[in-house]
Amino acid sequence: MPKLTPLGDATAGTIGSVFANVLVFPLDVIKTRMQVQSKALKAVQATQHYNSALDALIKIYHHEGIQGLYSGMTAGLFGTVVSSFSYFYIYGTIRGAYLKRIGNAEITTAMELILGALAGALCQFIVLPIAVVTTRQQTDHESKGHSFMEVLKRVVHEDGPQGLWKGLRASLVLCSNPAITYGVFERLKAILLKRQEGKPAPLTAGQVFLIGALSKTLATVVTYPYIMAKVRMQWRPPKNIDELSDEDREALQYKSSLDILRKVRKSDGFRGWYKGMSTQILKAVLCQAILFVSKEKLAEYTLLLFSLFEANRNGVIQAAQASA
Repeated sequence: MPKLTPLGDATAGTIGSVFANVLVFPLDVIKTRMQVQSKALKAVQATQHYNSALDALIKIYHHEGIQGLYSGMTAGLFGTVVSSFSYFYIYGTIRGAYLKRIGNAEITTAMELILGALAGALCQFIVLPIAVVTTRQQTDHESKGHSFMEVLKRVVHEDGPQGLWKGLRASLVLCSNPAITYGVFERLKAILLKRQEGKPAPLTAGQVFLIGALSKTLATVVTYPYIMAKVRMQWRPPKNIDELSDEDREALQYKSSLDILRKVRKSDGFRGWYKGMSTQILKAVLCQAILFVSKEKLAEYTLLLFSLFEANRNGVIQAAQASA
């Protein structure tokens, strides 16, 4: 079966990512709000302090309605499209170039990680401003009802253009997340294919779902403290923090990802680094597993679509040449 071009692979991956993220978006809102909550804020944000994911689901729905569970979805899905397309395109391009260079040799796990990290790093410079806007819309009540461009302009007005790239260092560290995910996925996939007797057959949807879930779980557990730190860098504390003590206000002012990790550990212990992790894992695993399954299927349809488009284009060219 012919392989997709980087453009085709990016298209299939993007469609799969959007589909997966629409299904799990409420979990994204819940985990983001849990990541930015702290003991200091509990006194001034009682309705936004959650004891668990279920508690968050109930409170958000009770106080904000169903739309609260989809806060920032437009920006979030836009970010998913841009992130997924750019990642799959860049990853497919550099991986294809590397395969041509090494010929029939097999790509090592280390190289899979390097290629994934490189693709992820290049993507961050493109998608980070969208992530900042999404985080604000999910956590800042003043941003509710405002469009993507309105929130983006507010960020620039308050923090300058550099505010659109808050959390860049943490994001670059987190490039290891997709690298681990795809590296482990490719290794597990290769192992399963080799164990099949006779001519290798495509993996079943169940097998793809399982190894996708295992891959993403491992990546999430390893990188979660920086996932939390990135969100807090992009978050804006509420205006009513003036009601807090000087010590509590200082604890909510962050200079860097390491500063966040230090302050969170001081106030909440190491457990604070993993606030909302169960929701993050559930969301990430479901999203990634759905993505892997849908991408494998969508790749077939995308290849067919691209083939039909190419055949139609060639037919038009031949007709034009015949009439000339």
